[in-house]
Amino acid sequence: MRYKYETRGIILARTPSGEANAFVTLITPELGLVHGRAQGVRRSGAKLASALTTFAESSCVLVRGKEDWRIVGAILDVNWFSQFETVSARLTAIRVSGLLLRLVVGEVHDPELFSIIAGFFEALPKLSDALHKTAEVLAVLRILAVLGFDTGEIPGKVSEFTPSILMEINTVRTDYVTRVNYGISVSGL
Repeated sequence: MRYKYETRGIILARTPSGEANAFVTLITPELGLVHGRAQGVRRSGAKLASALTTFAESSCVLVRGKEDWRIVGAILDVNWFSQFETVSARLTAIRVSGLLLRLVVGEVHDPELFSIIAGFFEALPKLSDALHKTAEVLAVLRILAVLGFDTGEIPGKVSEFTPSILMEINTVRTDYVTRVNYGISVSGL
C-alpha cells in the first residue's frame, strides 16, 4: 500500500496528457516543487478540475508511484487567478511562476520556494499596478537566492511583499534588476 501525502499546494502549470488527463506542477510547503499526474481531470464535470487549475491554491492528496506522483484528491482553497483582477497582476504572476519552472529542473524539496510564491500571490492583488514590477523583481531575487544564484542582502522576510519593502527596493531598483540579470545568467538560462 502506498502512503498518501496530504499537503497544501499552489498549481503553477497544467499540461494536457492524453484525452482526459493532465500533468500538474505544484509547489508545496513540505514536498517542494512536484510534478504529478491527475487522471480524468479534463473530463466534463471532473471533481478535481476546479482545484487543479493554474494558480489555484488547494489542499491536495498525493501518492508517490513508481515513476511519478499522482494527484488523487484536491479541494480548492483559493483561486488566485480570479483574485488577480488586473492584467498587470496576471502577467506578473505568469512571468514569476514561468521563470521558477525554467530555473528548477526536476523536483526541488525547498519549503522557502512555497513561502515566496504564497506571499507573492497573497500580496499581488493588494498592490497597485505601479508596484507589480517591483514585486516581481523581489520575488525573482528571492527565488534566485534560495536556488543559490544570488548571495546579496534582500530586505524583509522570505514571504513579505509589503508596500514599504517594495518602495525601499524601488529607490535602487536598477541595482536589484542587475542582480536578477546576473543571477539568471549564472543559472545558465
